[in-house]
Amino acid sequence: MAAASIALIAALGLAACAGIDRRAARKEVLAEANHPPEGQFVEVAGRQVHVVIDGLPEGAGPDLVLIHGASGNARDFTFRFVDAVKDRYRVLVFDRPGLGYTDRVSDSFGGAANTRAESPAEQARLLQAAALALGAETPIVLGQSYGGAVALAWALERPDNVSGLVIVSGASEPWPGQLAPQYPIVASSVGGTSIPPVLAAFLPNDRAALSLSAIFAPQSAPDGYAEHIGIGLALRRETMRANVRQINSLKPHLKVMSEGYGGIDIPVEIIHGTADTIVPIDVHSEVLVEQLPDALLTRLPGVGHMPHHVAQDEVIFVLDRLTRRAGLR
Repeated sequence: MAAASIALIAALGLAACAGIDRRAARKEVLAEANHPPEGQFVEVAGRQVHVVIDGLPEGAGPDLVLIHGASGNARDFTFRFVDAVKDRYRVLVFDRPGLGYTDRVSDSFGGAANTRAESPAEQARLLQAAALALGAETPIVLGQSYGGAVALAWALERPDNVSGLVIVSGASEPWPGQLAPQYPIVASSVGGTSIPPVLAAFLPNDRAALSLSAIFAPQSAPDGYAEHIGIGLALRRETMRANVRQINSLKPHLKVMSEGYGGIDIPVEIIHGTADTIVPIDVHSEVLVEQLPDALLTRLPGVGHMPHHVAQDEVIFVLDRLTRRAGLR
């Protein structure tokens, strides 16, 4: 009797898991139908990289690569930022590996039980190769938040294939303390297997959109932003796993990277809000500017983590200044 009861409980558990996965899969299909790829795909070593290209034709102006932060995708920049700069740049907006519609760097990084994550350097290599395939040999690279770490890795990994950097609210330094507990839990094999399917199946998009309040604080997200970026894309099971594991593994990579910043001899513009509590300016940008040989730091009083939306004019000003400093205008 006891054995039969255990078997019944196990069967019910498996059925419940299968039902959760089916529900999650249906929501993922809907998310992708509502927010399909905006751009095109370029193949790099068997990987599909999603890129939105806009602005000037190839060869008509400086190439500008935009790299988004954690939990995001290329739509973070296509919301309004690309329209504000496409009259004077050829703009390439990439989805980072595992997010949006770009493949993971390797098949070995995927799956619920695999806890590996792409380093900023591995991401930079993939995106640089994609940019090169699209004719952007020495672009300006602008990275926001986690994308700032990828931009810095690009300069460390491929110094001959970048003209200058713009780091917006960038994660650049190993920070004190630990991440919130949900990161190591979901990044683990057990957590990565069990938690993302439940969130993908049952977390309403409007509930997830509430997290934007914390990301934009003390400012608010612009009207229409949540709908444009496609919250459902971030709630896909594999996307959640990739995102959390990349964040969870970031700190040791930044420790190694920061030791090499002194060798980045291209011009760099750093712009950061003083009210940013997600990537604090005193931990990151105020340290970074002292490590780089040719860097300028613009502080934005009272601005939070998303200045490319809430202080867009200031971000574009430092981008244009970087372009002049790099001798591209």
